[in-house]
Parts: sequence; structure tokens; C-alpha cells
Amino acid sequence: MSAVVDGVLKNSTAEELGIEKGDIILSIDGQNMSDMIDYNFYVKSELITLEIQKKNGEIEEWEVTKEYDDDLGIVFESAVFDKIKPCLNHCIFCFVDQQPKGLRDTLYIKDDDYRLSYLQGTYITLTNLTEKDKDRIKRMHLGPFYISVHTTNPELRVKMLRNPNAGKSLENLKWFRKNKIPFHAQIVLCPGLNDGKELERTLNDLAELKNTVLSVAIVPVGITQFRAEKLKRVDKKVAQETIKIASKYKRVCCSDEFFLLAGEPIPPAKYYGNFSQLDDGVGALRLTYDDFKKLKLPKFVSKPYKIIFACSYAAKDMLDKVAEKLSKIKNLDVKICPVKSLYWGEDITVAGLITSDDLIRTVKDEICDTVIIPSVMLRPYSQDFLDGNNLDYVKKKSKKNFYIQKNIYSLKEVVDFIQMI
Repeated sequence: MSAVVDGVLKNSTAEELGIEKGDIILSIDGQNMSDMIDYNFYVKSELITLEIQKKNGEIEEWEVTKEYDDDLGIVFESAVFDKIKPCLNHCIFCFVDQQPKGLRDTLYIKDDDYRLSYLQGTYITLTNLTEKDKDRIKRMHLGPFYISVHTTNPELRVKMLRNPNAGKSLENLKWFRKNKIPFHAQIVLCPGLNDGKELERTLNDLAELKNTVLSVAIVPVGITQFRAEKLKRVDKKVAQETIKIASKYKRVCCSDEFFLLAGEPIPPAKYYGNFSQLDDGVGALRLTYDDFKKLKLPKFVSKPYKIIFACSYAAKDMLDKVAEKLSKIKNLDVKICPVKSLYWGEDITVAGLITSDDLIRTVKDEICDTVIIPSVMLRPYSQDFLDGNNLDYVKKKSKKNFYIQKNIYSLKEVVDFIQMI
């Protein structure tokens, strides 16, 4: 793996230099780079020497003058330029391991790389964190990180992660505390294993690390029809119990799905603090709806127009409220169509796992002018669904027009689209 250029930003230094997709950045000021951490460090200078291998194979060296903090505007294929640190665990709840064959290749990659945790917010277990890694983290003052804790009971963690090193790696949490390296913690709740008293033990242990722990997110185990491992689902009783336990601790939040399963209302914004674990489904519904309530809606659109929101079942109740308000706009008709996951199984209720064929089945018989879907249904920077089909395939099969909501936590762009009707 190398520092391969995937694209450049418009009006950037990289565009002025003629850097193109497929070029490889070999070094900056003679320093090789293993990841974006190195790149971000070496690029911070007013004068840099850039060694680049053009896509035709020629190697060139340029001196670049710029402002100290200015980035070159390069988008790389990966945040890691050398080999990604693989996951050495075989977690009983691992979603990757329960996927069927035939999906995108990237969906089968199991990384456990501290660099991606720092750069992109992915979760790590610390089971493969070396002394060399810790030296670099300390030396470069890296953080915060996102850590999959699950349980602080060493024996139970070994059982859940199916890695003999899983219990020992908990000592790294104390090392983070000692070196003032902050982190966010995640707990995938598996009923009968790390819930109830075990959950309380974990939260008590994390509380002892004080402000090193920026937040704790509790999410329910995801169970698809492809899972071979026998695990219990989070039911209403477990969800209610978990919410009650979590309420005793500071900076601990349950994901939105817990409140939906418990039949309880989504908490107010203050419950989520600074919404630090949105990508884990913690506060996404509250943030989106509160943002929507601040928007100024038009009184009418210029012609009769029908919109469909094709969404996850998790977002249905929130979007029902949105649809009620939008439908008061003269000439506008809004309908919410949650997509049932026949591919994964009906227990999967999140938009990021909706397949193209499940989407087609949901909207093909609906009469509408536009179908709105969140960008999380598609692979980043593409129009590909996780089952390998693209948006053009969906348009052709469903005979529908689609609008992609880029910011999944705000409906402003949707309202802007409505105003242009």
C-alpha cells in the first residue's frame, strides 16, 4: 500500500501543481510516510520538497511554497499508506463474520488499527496495540481514540472477543489514563453476557478512569439471519433495564435503538452532551429532528408534488413528525416508506445496511415525483449500495427519481430542495 492519490480539491495547491488521481506521494522533505498522521505532520511547513511518482511511472521532485498550516488539498485512497493492522479477534457478535458472500470486498475487511481510530473514529479493541504503537501515541500526543471495551471483566472479555489477549489488553485503559490520552468507549450489549450486573461492573470501572473517558456508548448487538452464533436479542425488558443502569452514570448514553426497543421517547439533547458518538446511532434522531424544528419552511410549492422518504425503521417515528409538518406546505405531499430488510432479516433496522433490492421492492409501486434516501445507504464517495448494485440500477428497476440527502443529521438540504420545486 502507498500514498496513492484518489483526487484533489478544487482550487487547491495540489490542483495547481497538476497532481492527479493515481499519482503516488513518495515523500515530503525526504521523509517517508506510513499514514495520514505522518502526512499531516510533515506537510505543516511553509516550504516543502515533494517527491511524487506520476501515474506514468516518472518520478519528480517539486519545491512547494505555501502558508504554514495550509493543506495541499490531496484526497488519498486510504488514510493508512502501509499495511492496515488487522483485527486478531473473533468476537461472538462480529458483524463482518456473519456477512454472506457476494458483497463489496471492503465489507469483509476487519481492521483494528489505532491510526484509523484516531483519524476516522473507527473502534479498536487494543488487543494488538504494541509498545511501539504506544510510544508513538505518547510522543505525538494522539487522541482521542474510540475503543470497543464491551466489558472490563477479563475472563468475560476473553470469551466475548475469543482472543486470549483480550483480558490483558484492558491494562491499556489504565495506560491511557496515566498518559492523559482521552478516549470514547463503546459497549455492544449482548443479553446474558455483558448486561445487568456485568454492565454495572464495566461502567463502574470506566468511571474510575474519570475524564480520560470522554463518553460511553451502549449499542444493542446486531443479529442477522446469517448469524451462526446463538445470541439473544435485546428485547423490551433488557432495553429498559439497560437505560435505567446507564442513567446512573455520567457521560454514558444508550443508542437510539434502545429507546425504540424500550418503547420510550428519545431523550432531549442534553442527554447526549456534545453528540460525540453519532455514528454509533447515539443521538442521531434527536439531533436531526431538533435541527429540522429550527428550519423555516415555505408556505407552498409551485406545483403539486409528492415526496417519499425511503428510510430505516429506526428513523420512521422521527420522520413521521417531519412528514406531518412538511405536508402542511401547500401542493406538497410527503410519505414515509420504511424499508424492510428481507436481505439481512427484519431485526436489522438501520439505513446503512439497506440493500438496493430491498429499496426497489419498497418504492417501485409507489407514485411519487422524488424518493429521498440518506447518503449512508451508499458507499462513501460513490453511488454503490453494499450489495454491489449502484443508484442507476435502482433508478432503472424502480423507475423513480432519487435525491440523496448528503448530511444525514440535517434536513436543511431537503428543505432547500423543496423550496426549488
